[in-house]
Amino acid sequence: QALEGNPFRNSEALSLMAEAAEKGGAQAIRANGPADISAIRQKVSVPIIGLNKKKNECGRVVITPTFQSAEEVIRAGADIIAVDMTFEKDRLRENPQEIIRKIHAEYGVPVLADISTYQEALYAAQSGADGVSTTLAGYMPGNPYRERERYVPDFALLEQLLVSPELTIPVIAEGRVHTPEQAKKMLELGAWAVVVGGAITRPLEIATRFMTAVGQR
Repeated sequence: QALEGNPFRNSEALSLMAEAAEKGGAQAIRANGPADISAIRQKVSVPIIGLNKKKNECGRVVITPTFQSAEEVIRAGADIIAVDMTFEKDRLRENPQEIIRKIHAEYGVPVLADISTYQEALYAAQSGADGVSTTLAGYMPGNPYRERERYVPDFALLEQLLVSPELTIPVIAEGRVHTPEQAKKMLELGAWAVVVGGAITRPLEIATRFMTAVGQR
C-alpha cells in the first residue's frame, strides 16, 4: 500500500511493486482497496489478501468495516479478505461475525481476521474466521507500541497464539517485520506465514528508517 503523500500513491506503480515481490519469491500479496487490487491482479498470479481501509468520523482507519467494503475488493480480484476483528468500538463497523458469514455464504472466500490481542484472536476463531493475523498488535489506542519497539514485531503475542490449545486456525505473523531474521524466527516459532510490508515495498519508509538510524548525518 501507499498512502496519500507517498510518491507511490498510484495503482500502476503499486502493481509493479507487487510484480517485483512475486518475482522475488513472495507467495501472496496483501493489498488495500479495489483500484490497487484490480491493477495488481493483472500483474501477479499469486493469491491476493485484500482489504478495504475506511476512515471513521475521528479519522481512524478501520480495515474492511462493512460487507459492502469486502464485496468491493472481492470483485476487484482478492482471494482472501482481511477484516478488523479487534474489540475497538466504532460506529463505522458492522457486526464482524455477520460480515464473515455473508462473505462465506455469498462468495465462498476465506476471511483473515486482523487482531491485536489473544482474546481477539479467540473471538475471531469463534466467529468463523479462517485465520488470524497479528496485523494490529501495537496499533490500537489502548495498546500502542513504545518508540523503542518501532522496528520490533510482537513476538510475545505470536508465541501466545501459537501455543494456545484453544486456537486451531492458521496464525499469520504481521506487523513491524523489518529483517529476514525476524521473519525466519516467526516461521521457526510456527507461524503459518509472515506478511512483510514496508521492509520490502515502501521505499519512503526504508529511506526514512536509514536516515533516522544514522542521525540524519
